[in-house]
Amino acid sequence: MQQNKALRDRLLYLLQGKGAHVQFNKVVSNFPPNLRGKKNMALPYTAWQLLEHMRIAQWDILEFSKNSEHVSPKWPEGYWPDTDYPPEKNSWEQSVSSFQNDLKAMQDLVSNPKTDLLIKIPHGNGQTILREALLLADHNAYHLGQLVMLRKILGVWK
Repeated sequence: MQQNKALRDRLLYLLQGKGAHVQFNKVVSNFPPNLRGKKNMALPYTAWQLLEHMRIAQWDILEFSKNSEHVSPKWPEGYWPDTDYPPEKNSWEQSVSSFQNDLKAMQDLVSNPKTDLLIKIPHGNGQTILREALLLADHNAYHLGQLVMLRKILGVWK
């Protein structure tokens, strides 16, 4: 039982962006609206594209983890927004909020003692909740690093 709790605690630590990882809110908060759709030669994506990609991928991983009826978006176009910039005035905030809600839902799934982290997901092909939580933490860390780099290039990271 103690090992199971320790594993859940480590997963939550990763999902929360602690340790060597940067936290989501620190990266996306105060991102200047006029730079959210700005492209730079050094990186192929805008901040908006990265944020939306993270949101969509996280939502897909979460839904796959808990819903046997879930159908993933078509790869790769279904995982990226159609525009370089937020299409509406409040699109950035909506994406951030949705991301935070889905991240919390994954954390709740992982922290629930009734969730067997090691059993194969019945509608998958070998995946477990442990694997999906690690995938989610890894994917988020990767793209948050890109967002930090973009902020540095744009001169808006301290």
